Amino acid sequence: MKKQVFGYELIMDLHGCDLGVMTSKKKLQEYVDKLCPLIDMVKYGKLFLPYFGIQKPHTKGYSLAQFIETSSITAHFSEHWRISYINIFSCKPFNPSVAKKFTKDFFKADYVKARFLVR
Repeated sequence: MKKQVFGYELIMDLHGCDLGVMTSKKKLQEYVDKLCPLIDMVKYGKLFLPYFGIQKPHTKGYSLAQFIETSSITAHFSEHWRISYINIFSCKPFNPSVAKKFTKDFFKADYVKARFLVR
């Protein structure tokens, strides 16, 4: 059986993020709104953006989930550690370098640890 590609996933851990960005509901909505056209993705439905995890300092913060027509963008933000954990998964190919650079610049991260998977 020939192996087929189902999707592409960019996994990013952004260290030293700007707290003003990662704690702003408006900025997180802006991130998704700008990222999607940049990587040629179409949002499907509304952004889910709860603030929770307040029982422990390292889990306190926003999480987001945005379905896109070809899968999803998810993220979790640790205010305590100033780290943003972001995944972009799509069955449609996209440029991971463009997504990584935009994301690093948007969150004003000191550095990014990233992995790109073909699944």
